[in-house]
Amino acid sequence: MAELTSTGKVHRTLPVDPSLVDGSRYRRGRIVPDVPAPSPAAMPHGNLSKANEQQLGDLAEQVWAGPPRALAERRRDLRGLLRFLGGFDGDTWQQRWDGCGFADGGLPRAGLEPLPQARLIYAFRMLISLRVIRPRLAAVNRAHAAGFAEMFRQAQRDPALDAYFAAIAATGSSKAAKATALFDIARVLAVFGIPLAQLTPAGLLAYSWQCRDSGAGLYRSGDRSSFSARLAWAMLAETGHFPPGTPPTINAAGQRGQLTVTELVDQYPIANRDVRQLLIDYLTRRELGMDYSTMRNLSRMLAGLFWLKIEHLLPGIVDLKIPDHVYEQWREAIRLREDGRERLSVDPILLAVRSFYLDLHTWSASEPDRWAPWVAPCPISGRELAGSARRDRRRIERSQERTRSRQPLLPVLVAHVEDRLTNHRQLLAAATAAQPGQRFTVAGRAYERVWTDYDQQRKANDPIRARDLATGKISNVRLIEDACFWDWALVEVLRHTGCRIEEALELTQLSIRRYLRPNGETIGLLVVAPSKTERERIIPMSGELFAVIAAIIRRHQDTTGSVPILPRYDYNERVHTDPMPFLFSRRHGHARQVLGQHQAVAMLARLCHDLSATHPEFGHSRFTPHDFRRLFATDLVNNGLPIHIGAALLGHLDLNTTRGYVAVFDDDLVRHYQTFLANRRALRPTEEYRPATKDEWREFETHFDKRKVELGNCGRPYGTGCAHEHACLRCPMLHVHPDALPRLDTIEADLHDRRARAEAEQWLGEIEGIDITLDHLRRKRTQTIRLTTGPTIPIGPPHEP
Repeated sequence: MAELTSTGKVHRTLPVDPSLVDGSRYRRGRIVPDVPAPSPAAMPHGNLSKANEQQLGDLAEQVWAGPPRALAERRRDLRGLLRFLGGFDGDTWQQRWDGCGFADGGLPRAGLEPLPQARLIYAFRMLISLRVIRPRLAAVNRAHAAGFAEMFRQAQRDPALDAYFAAIAATGSSKAAKATALFDIARVLAVFGIPLAQLTPAGLLAYSWQCRDSGAGLYRSGDRSSFSARLAWAMLAETGHFPPGTPPTINAAGQRGQLTVTELVDQYPIANRDVRQLLIDYLTRRELGMDYSTMRNLSRMLAGLFWLKIEHLLPGIVDLKIPDHVYEQWREAIRLREDGRERLSVDPILLAVRSFYLDLHTWSASEPDRWAPWVAPCPISGRELAGSARRDRRRIERSQERTRSRQPLLPVLVAHVEDRLTNHRQLLAAATAAQPGQRFTVAGRAYERVWTDYDQQRKANDPIRARDLATGKISNVRLIEDACFWDWALVEVLRHTGCRIEEALELTQLSIRRYLRPNGETIGLLVVAPSKTERERIIPMSGELFAVIAAIIRRHQDTTGSVPILPRYDYNERVHTDPMPFLFSRRHGHARQVLGQHQAVAMLARLCHDLSATHPEFGHSRFTPHDFRRLFATDLVNNGLPIHIGAALLGHLDLNTTRGYVAVFDDDLVRHYQTFLANRRALRPTEEYRPATKDEWREFETHFDKRKVELGNCGRPYGTGCAHEHACLRCPMLHVHPDALPRLDTIEADLHDRRARAEAEQWLGEIEGIDITLDHLRRKRTQTIRLTTGPTIPIGPPHEP
């Protein structure tokens, strides 16, 4: 069979309509829930299914010791429940239990001795703990009372369960969270009839799904139950009970995985089953050359946005021949999104549908039996896509205007995250040094150190809480400072690297490289993992970027001793990566996890919302992660970097893509680039493109030695002269060495003397020039001090936590 190719391609960045996809992102997770079979190993006291009343009473006294009165009450409670169950048919206590109304969670009273309800529940808990009966989930919820988990543990005689209880007790979680984690494990072992050694991730996930679906989960958000056993899962994963590679949180384990082609198509209720099968076969052919994100978007456009809408407009349609009036109605329908907003571009949808029709034409020649019956005239003519270039230009213009509007706001955002981090670091230091009840002042605001019962429960986490005396609000200063740090780190990494958001979040400790020159100078490099273009690239790190990366590593070392090795959920591909030392990982709830794309977007939105109170322009000019990438490209090209070098740093395969990112006038960009090409061709004719000789390579390395100046190093590119007539203080290429800071003080004093003389002589032009130089000098000093402040951070290989 001839190889089949496609006439169109779809990029992974097409928008996804959330109204057409499965509402729950947890329905198809990485781990398939699996209820384990009951095990005889879960019966530490043997098979008690037919034990008599006396035997069970004696065993209860042995397991749970106590004063004679308490023992007598327990025996009485147990006798009352057993006699009630004895009135039902069955050879075992389990059969009698299943036949009574108590099995489904009710609490029958008829036929029972006149005992308080609490005593009946206590007797029920004893039967569960001794493994006499195996209750259903709804019934065991009635046993959730203080002490049940401990009662269950005492009856099991399981060292692994004892170790789990001790590990939970040693955590810094709240008292309620600890009690819930203990009850979750006691409940899942009782319901499934297994010991802790046989509890697998699939089993615990199955239990959590049962709680979630039945509304029995103890974690709730509005009308929806969240996953139960969150702390229990985190503890079992952390202590090594679960196998290596298990997601650190139960939410991560339950996140949706990749759907098959059939499942992608079946998300849309297509009435014509023949067309449904055609779409499945077509997408299966196309699947080989696509990543999952592209396949998901293509299935959405063909099945959801094309054929499903066609069936709504023309019910009963049996083939791909679309009448003209139906096609016009469809074109009008796709112009709007499901929420009523106008779609920015319909060209990707038209291209996908047109490619579908043309592919059927092409493939029918090699496989007529399969594809020829579906060949039909394509309703989308070529002239409808002829104006796509014009529409692309309009899109680029909107993008460039967006970049221009955000360029003056970037310094405000950067200053905001830096000031917040500085202020909260000072607040954390002052609150840490203060005693409970002591008052202190930070940045002109008065605070009081707070130590509550809640803090006492979480003292293992060393909570630092303070009350703002002006507002009365109590806040966890340590958590807020941590949030401020990651806000700052995200903004700084995005603006200094120009990375896509998925690339930034995929940075690991292994991404840091260094190049050691023969003269001993070290150049920091950042390796960006393949993402959209499937090509790895290397970014030279500036001093500012290196300081940010070092601060992130220092944060991990201060909290966990090293950068944690964790898996990451790839939202685009719906898969979990292998565990790696990701830089953007932080504690979330009971476990550490890698920052997700949606979290990053929400962090930036929150920052803009906070700034809108004092800077109204942030109310309508929100920053997204990709805005930093466009601003980075604009800054590179506007400062003289050749556009092809900028494209390499950004990971663009097409220079036109980089042109679309740069918010400058096209004429200036074209003229700059053509001048660069002319100069390069004049200096290096085609026949001279050959491997460099030793002398040429030595001359290349010597160039970097010649860039050393009095105050530090000049960062101008190879083969270029000084563009600022050696006015180094005003040059953005100057990197001041820390040892030259005293020299800056001397130069500043001399400039002040010159300015005083200029004022006396009324040399206004000289005064203006000196003021500009002083401003640049102060910036250089501030930048150098900031980059050299703080301890040395080793960024060697990661270690297992």
